[in-house]
Amino acid sequence: MLYYLFQYLDKVMDVPGTGVFQYITFRSSLALLLSLLLSTIYGKRIIGFLSRQQVGETVRELGLAGQNEKAGTPTMGGIIIIFATLVPVMLFAKLHNIYIVLLIVTTLWMGTIGFIDDYIKIFKKDKQGLKGIFKVFGQVGLGLIVGSVLYFSPAVTVRTDTGKSDIFKSTTETVINQASLEEKSTATTIPFFKNNEFDYAEVLAWTGEGYQKWAWLIFIPVVIFIITAVSNGANLTDGIDGLAAGTSAVSVFALAIFTFVSGNIIFSNYLNIMYIPNSGEMTVFIASFLGALIGFLWYNSYPASVFMGDTGSLTIGGIIAVLAIAVRKEMLIPLLCGIFLVENFSVVLQVSYFKYTKKRFGEGRRIFLMSPLHHHYQKKGYHESKIVTRFWVVAIMLAILSIVTLKLR
Repeated sequence: MLYYLFQYLDKVMDVPGTGVFQYITFRSSLALLLSLLLSTIYGKRIIGFLSRQQVGETVRELGLAGQNEKAGTPTMGGIIIIFATLVPVMLFAKLHNIYIVLLIVTTLWMGTIGFIDDYIKIFKKDKQGLKGIFKVFGQVGLGLIVGSVLYFSPAVTVRTDTGKSDIFKSTTETVINQASLEEKSTATTIPFFKNNEFDYAEVLAWTGEGYQKWAWLIFIPVVIFIITAVSNGANLTDGIDGLAAGTSAVSVFALAIFTFVSGNIIFSNYLNIMYIPNSGEMTVFIASFLGALIGFLWYNSYPASVFMGDTGSLTIGGIIAVLAIAVRKEMLIPLLCGIFLVENFSVVLQVSYFKYTKKRFGEGRRIFLMSPLHHHYQKKGYHESKIVTRFWVVAIMLAILSIVTLKLR
């Protein structure tokens, strides 16, 4: 909203200094600062409200050290993240931008699913929460919306031939000749390879001429799968104080870099990567989201004063998935979100192996002492602060390696 106000002051009223709001870097900085302030200052008030409403965590007996002390800690803290993200976005982002609209929808959609799940657990006293099938329906619904918009909307285009752009210096300014080479495409990026664009439509090349118009049959299911997988991965990672918020913040910071360079024709030209018009505006959203996550850690770090609950974890996973898809870096998710992947995979392995051994030997056996993986280390006697710190370190290494893919091919 402030963006449009300052645009009016600059273009119509010609007020000196108001043109600074045109710069993504300036608005992103303001969004980051405001989200930090909102999450730390108003976060305490939200926690107090949750406590008064007796929105306390019901802890299942899992035999973990320090588990009983967490009983009664306020949950649904994801409200803090959502609030501290959306307020700066509404103030500083271009609200007509298709990517911003998608991210706002994602935040509210996944936040609502998570809120319903937490509400059932707390107020209906049902530890299972929202039935899994309804969660999946919600995730699939969001995937259909995101995939359809990215595929069919004329506002979503890419330009892969930035190296052919006519960029030259005049005596006064840099001029970029943007010929109308922007096009609808289902191309994405394959990390670590030269000429690393892959078009999902090519999967249907065997069907003959005109196969490109059926690319949505591949693209939309892929989007649905990614959103479902990443949101569930974030949900499983949210098991000990500060783990999900901290590792997510690292991944989001890396995505901010990818988004900024992909939405800037000069940087995308220099790095020889896909240029995605108008996607740079997502940097404002990411900055706000990053500030909200860091501010949330003020209260969620050990010992946690609040838990994010599914309200937060499902929202975090959904946003990260949509960001990666929008910036055409979804194939980097296994690396960038490696913590989510390992946590998810540890559960799949544990359950599969238990069922297999029970069927074959008559008794179920386990690979890990407990899954997800962070609980395995708790069972081994590691303090949760040490587990979280080491997971953060791994997440940082994975993020750095992901960023390096911009040049390492």
